[in-house]
Amino acid sequence: MATLNQITFELRGEFITLDRLLKATGLAESGGRAKTMVAEGMIQVDGRDELRKTAKIRAGQVVSLHGTRIRVIAPGATETEEPKETPT
Repeated sequence: MATLNQITFELRGEFITLDRLLKATGLAESGGRAKTMVAEGMIQVDGRDELRKTAKIRAGQVVSLHGTRIRVIAPGATETEEPKETPT
């Protein structure tokens, strides 16, 4: 059974676009390659296929591809913190 590579990525703002996230985590060697990976259907966000290259990825979301999971956390959050729910 293959091991799953886990990456925790801390946002610097409210969101990061999917293509930039792939490049920032080193999973794509360039922005162009990141966009191609998305267009080829290689990426899932929260368990669903994502075909929007510039989808806004926010804290609490999980991006997956080929045995790698990127957990996106809020600025200043620790890896063990659960995403905070906003009151309704």
